[in-house]
Amino acid sequence: MTLIADAPAVPEAPDAVPPTRRIGLQRRARRPVQRPAMANAITRRRDRVIVYVVLGVLGVLWAFPMYAAIRKSLAVHGLRNYTSLISDPVGGISIPQTYLNSFIIGALHAGIVLAVAVPAGYAFSVLRWRGRELSFSLSLLFLAIPTAAMIVPVYRIGNQAGLFDTYLGVALPEAVITVPFGVLLMRNFGRNVPLSLIEAARVDGAGQLGIFRHLFLPLCRPALVNLVVLCFVWSIQDFLWPSIFLREKGMQTAAQAVLSLNTGLGASPTDIARYNASLVVLAIPAIVIVLLGMRFLVSGLTSGGVKE
Repeated sequence: MTLIADAPAVPEAPDAVPPTRRIGLQRRARRPVQRPAMANAITRRRDRVIVYVVLGVLGVLWAFPMYAAIRKSLAVHGLRNYTSLISDPVGGISIPQTYLNSFIIGALHAGIVLAVAVPAGYAFSVLRWRGRELSFSLSLLFLAIPTAAMIVPVYRIGNQAGLFDTYLGVALPEAVITVPFGVLLMRNFGRNVPLSLIEAARVDGAGQLGIFRHLFLPLCRPALVNLVVLCFVWSIQDFLWPSIFLREKGMQTAAQAVLSLNTGLGASPTDIARYNASLVVLAIPAIVIVLLGMRFLVSGLTSGGVKE
């Protein structure tokens, strides 16, 4: 019997590798090794252990209210407290309707912020024009305006414009407060776009609109997702502007429903369990949105921290 040994693998010649595969291999070879942000900031093992212990303790403290709410919500009738909130509205308030209202307001909020902040971030980071830094500094001054100072003028403007009991009436003030932060985020992320890519696009004949659409937007996707997630979370948690502009029960948001359910339910053990169940249910959308966009939050918030 003759045994035939396997022939040793012969490396492929560079010319034998398909061009698309060769480009992919070159990109992977040049790609830097991604390390956790904590590993880059803290190198000593002892300091890293201390930081993780502190973060773990803080995480337990922040999670304790949710744990207490879940435990109290299951105290009397168990999971029936959750199903009754969906099937039997309390005081004329439907939990699914509050979800829908918060989602619509969050979508309007995010749409307005993106429509203003993304082009402004492109103009402040990529374009070169006289007075750019001064205009950017002036736009950041709006971050220092307290929300309480805006209540009276926004109320009068909303009354004259007929924005009461409308989704747009709540989304506009929220967007006005978020736009300066969105401009700062998009500008910092836009400054990380390599100038060589922009110059190459201009040499190829791309205009400003083409660079913005085909280069700036795809590279800034983490910042875009981060901004959308924050807009939705802030809209779900906002209580001030919905309380001012929304008067009908059918228009109430999730944040308003917490207070309405507290006043609509009694002090019996069953009502207390249902109220805690409502707190858990109303917190689920914000938690789900944050978890879905978690991998974009860190890169979006830390954008612009290192300039290469």
